[in-house]
Amino acid sequence: MKHQETAQEIIKAVGGTNNINSVYHCVTRLRFDLKNNDKVDNNSLKKLDKVMGTNISGDQFQVIIGNDVSKVFDAMVKEHPAIQQSSENKQAKPEKNKNVILNIFETIAGVFAPMLPAITAAGMLKGLLALFVSLEWMSAGTDTYRILSAIGDGVFYFLPLLIAVSAARKFGSNPFVAIALSTALMYPDMGALLSSGESVAFIGIPVTAVSYASSVIPILLAVWLMSFVEKWVDRVIPAALKLLLVPLITLLVMVPVTLIAIGPLGTFVGSGLSGGINWLLNEGGLIAGIVLGGAMALIIMTGMHYALVPIILSNIATLGFDKFLPLTFISNMGQAGATLGVFFRAKDKKLKTVALSTSFTALMGVTEPAMYGVNMKYKKPFAAAMIGSAVGGGFALAFGAKAYVLAGNGGLPGLPSLIGQTFWYSFGGMILAFVVGAIMSTVFGIKEEEGDAEALAQFSPGTSAAPAAAPSSNVATVDVDDMGAPTPTSDAVAIAPMTGQAIALKEVNDPTFGDELMGKGVAFVPTVGELVSPVTGTIMNVFKTKHAIVVRSDNGMELLIHVGINTVKLRGQYFEAHVATGARVQAGDKLLTFELDQIAKEYDITTAMVVTNTADYKQVLPVKLGAITTGEEVLKAEI
Repeated sequence: MKHQETAQEIIKAVGGTNNINSVYHCVTRLRFDLKNNDKVDNNSLKKLDKVMGTNISGDQFQVIIGNDVSKVFDAMVKEHPAIQQSSENKQAKPEKNKNVILNIFETIAGVFAPMLPAITAAGMLKGLLALFVSLEWMSAGTDTYRILSAIGDGVFYFLPLLIAVSAARKFGSNPFVAIALSTALMYPDMGALLSSGESVAFIGIPVTAVSYASSVIPILLAVWLMSFVEKWVDRVIPAALKLLLVPLITLLVMVPVTLIAIGPLGTFVGSGLSGGINWLLNEGGLIAGIVLGGAMALIIMTGMHYALVPIILSNIATLGFDKFLPLTFISNMGQAGATLGVFFRAKDKKLKTVALSTSFTALMGVTEPAMYGVNMKYKKPFAAAMIGSAVGGGFALAFGAKAYVLAGNGGLPGLPSLIGQTFWYSFGGMILAFVVGAIMSTVFGIKEEEGDAEALAQFSPGTSAAPAAAPSSNVATVDVDDMGAPTPTSDAVAIAPMTGQAIALKEVNDPTFGDELMGKGVAFVPTVGELVSPVTGTIMNVFKTKHAIVVRSDNGMELLIHVGINTVKLRGQYFEAHVATGARVQAGDKLLTFELDQIAKEYDITTAMVVTNTADYKQVLPVKLGAITTGEEVLKAEI
């Protein structure tokens, strides 16, 4: 599916543009502020091939995309530019059941997430410059260094301007008036006045000397208050004078108020928060590292790490380092290691491939595929990742590990941000998290049926299984142990094994089938609880839980038919098998019956039929989609 189509489907699934207050994206997720989260169609979202999952943090609805998130976001705002930022005319969500703390975190996240590309680019450049100087590839006194340093330092020095624009968009005020407010605070003569050492007053009211360069909290609070002032002034000024008087009065009120009250208050609040967290990181040492390292994955999942961006930036600007950032690297390494452990323990080759590839992406700093696609899916690896992160975090903070710039990538590409006196402690914590996560994940193992992967684990062509039921009287049986896995001899056609709706396989709400990890095929939404054989051939496997059957046609096509999603958890309840492993069947013979209504109360009844030896064919294509009855041709495989 193209990015534009994906974007349109996502907008439709979250309730349409009328349900969207605003949307922005981080490295892997679209983050929606919706009027009503109850209007979201989660099932439709999860069927999209670009959507890896969804998450709710407070009132924020998140759609996990992965590496293509920026392309989907760009396609989304290209068609609907108004949804990128809040609008004064949009209806606010009901205030009931809101958690104030979570709302504050989400607001801060909403302000800082759009700025991250600029901040991370500058931070990465600063890290590379530090690396080049330490390796003596570049001298700090050269013109080239100074120009490159200006690129990296300029963003942080003029950070209040970036915050002003993003905060104005978040709070629904004029971003250019917000910039004017911040430039007044950073005007060189203003800086000279406040740093002169002499008392300063505005119409007799003392002004506290505060430096606003690189500051975070003061301008954030100022623009938030400005949004109320601007809206109030806009309501009382006549329409003919709004263009002139609204911004003028807003600035005349907000600049002095910021200098007299908000600036000092913001500095105090920022210093207090930074001091409190830094005290915990400095004095907590080993214990703080274990607790925060182990919990980091949960913090990242909820998006609360964005709320710490102001403190991280403040630490780097004032102290020259930050102790929280190394824990994000360590957490990512724990996820990567745990997924590698799944690779070691998994029986199915395709699951091993997925685990290995997602482990690599986690090493590169993108953990969502590993976290959501593997570790959380099988539960024990997620616990292993947290244990590894706790061990690595404890080690790193016990030795005072620090990050020196905000690189924006918590994986191996972001290592330059850790270069400094404590680099090896940070790196050692990362290695420990990875190794311990991998070991614990390997020791814990996985139950592959928890991810509905039993079909993957149990099936391998030519293997036998204990019969699930006595064979019906009208079929013969053969010893499948004596059968090899023949190469297909001709094109093959399969008939519909059930009555209902035939749909594209990618619409199945399970990545094992929807992503065609098992092979190509077709899916069905049944209206009758009966499954018949799609081909004439041999039953290769009747699963002990009776929710899936493998049949091989006489001309070599191997088909896995899996009734429902996660129905393995029923352990055979509501299913009855009418054939056994090794039975000879004709196309149309009854294989299973199942209580459709009972199963549908608990599980998605969508049934996948997959050609597991797809690689033996030139192409495998559905013949018919839509309403279908048993016996109609539905799938063709061409050699």
